[in-house]
Amino acid sequence: MSQPISDTYAQQLQQMRADLIAQIRAQRGGKIGRAESALDPHDIQSGDWSQVDGERDLAQALDERETAALRAIDEALQRIANGTFGLCTDCGAEIPTARLHAAPTAQRCIGCQTRYERDHPGATPSL
Repeated sequence: MSQPISDTYAQQLQQMRADLIAQIRAQRGGKIGRAESALDPHDIQSGDWSQVDGERDLAQALDERETAALRAIDEALQRIANGTFGLCTDCGAEIPTARLHAAPTAQRCIGCQTRYERDHPGATPSL
């Protein structure tokens, strides 16, 4: 992949990363961590422990999803840095540009991604 094209994807990925971090901070009310947000005194005082547990489970699931998204962005940036961005991590074929535009964190071509999802049913699908 040419340097100008790689630079374009790098900029897009950096923006995605910055937007995701800003979203995480806004949801948590600043730069507080998972432990601090889990100890919200309002939740404890409400008395409805099932609701509190449900909200915490949802928050944890969102946190795991956001962490996975950040990891995927960082891995894509690493592939740009080492010159393998745009190549399928399974078969080495070029990933179509349209796929990379839609999902710049894509690691696999469509065929390999389909096989991966079939072989790993619990895995999070990738575009």
